[in-house]
Amino acid sequence: MTGLRYVYAVCRPYGTPLQAQLTGVGGDPPRLLPHHGLVAVVSHVPEADFAEEPLRAHLEDLDWLTAVARAHQGVIDALTTVTTPLPLRLGTVFRDDSGVRTMMEAREESFLRTLDRLEGRVEWGVKVYVESDRAPETPAAPAPKPASGRDYLRQRRMQTKSQDDLWQRAETFATRLHETLSGAAEASRLHAPQNPTLSGASGRNVLNAAYLVPRVKSEEFVEKVDRTKDSVPGIRVELTGPWAAYSFAGEEIAEEEGP
Repeated sequence: MTGLRYVYAVCRPYGTPLQAQLTGVGGDPPRLLPHHGLVAVVSHVPEADFAEEPLRAHLEDLDWLTAVARAHQGVIDALTTVTTPLPLRLGTVFRDDSGVRTMMEAREESFLRTLDRLEGRVEWGVKVYVESDRAPETPAAPAPKPASGRDYLRQRRMQTKSQDDLWQRAETFATRLHETLSGAAEASRLHAPQNPTLSGASGRNVLNAAYLVPRVKSEEFVEKVDRTKDSVPGIRVELTGPWAAYSFAGEEIAEEEGP
């Protein structure tokens, strides 16, 4: 089959086969491309979509990008069940197998060093949201109509103080939670808070963190997170994972090669 080579991840050779029905980007099944002590997980993609110019245009198409990201993540998730993958950036493509092997040759030492560090470990994501518009459990009586401008300003100050108090509690809660979870993880990363317009999540994101945890200690880590849920009114905790260690892959995940 002709086409460019789309690279999902680099890992060490492994014996357990991926599920037979697994398909990658564009519907092509992923395959293994070995080179020395490494294996690249690749599939064929059409040049008409993934050469430099059309790929740049496609990156402006949210529907197309979402479909590619979903297929990319599906392969990474499948790999995570059988080995420790080092994910590469979405849209990493090469002209042919030789180009992929040249990339692995050039970065072999770095790949092996990172894979050693990530072996047997997974990433968990934790987000904390302030639900400022959270509906009360019992309907509150409507606020009396202000009799004067002074009454109106007093009501506004009370509303502002209540919101400020919630924000202060959320910041304190998020700081303590991050300290606790960092102590239970081998490494942690703080990411920028998510934009609710883009993420679609309700509330204001005040903590967006990733934690590198040995797979065998994941149950203990999840229990620590679960114990914090619903502990502070107006604050929501979300846990995602286990993922491949995207946030801890170092420079490998940030680099991108063209065809």
